[in-house]
Amino acid sequence: MIVRILGEGQLEVPDRVVAELNQLDAALESAVADNDEPAFGKVLAYLLGRVRVFGTPVPDHIVVPSEAILPPPDCTIADVRQMLGADGLIPG
Repeated sequence: MIVRILGEGQLEVPDRVVAELNQLDAALESAVADNDEPAFGKVLAYLLGRVRVFGTPVPDHIVVPSEAILPPPDCTIADVRQMLGADGLIPG
């Protein structure tokens, strides 16, 4: 799966990690729905960290569509609320 972190670029994340990312995505959605700033900050940081740890950067000269777009680490709950789709931030 190709994941873009806004402001950082794209990473190719192995399929074996997608289920974990979906769980974190659900926790992030819950924090947004509850307007829970502390939980939101922790879950977002952990989600982005897992993508960075498991993801392999896609070189800038290679153009591929992103399957998931994640917010930057300094975004707000309101920013993420606008980005959320029916499947959250990560499809599946």
